[in-house]
Amino acid sequence: MGRPSTKPKKLKDGFYLEVKNQGAKSGIKIRRDTWDELMLAKKDFERTKEVKVLGEMKSDKWVSEKKGK
Repeated sequence: MGRPSTKPKKLKDGFYLEVKNQGAKSGIKIRRDTWDELMLAKKDFERTKEVKVLGEMKSDKWVSEKKGK
């Protein structure tokens, strides 16, 4: 058994949202390929969870403006 890695994980290119239970401190990140798919997933999860749109990831960096409409 070796030492656990300290390097942060790289995220794939795409659009991300964070989903967590009501009142929870942390949640999970969900990725979708297009903006429309992300909005559809957001609509589905909003019924029972807290949803936060994180934005678009490209080349391991967050894109400030939302493209893909």
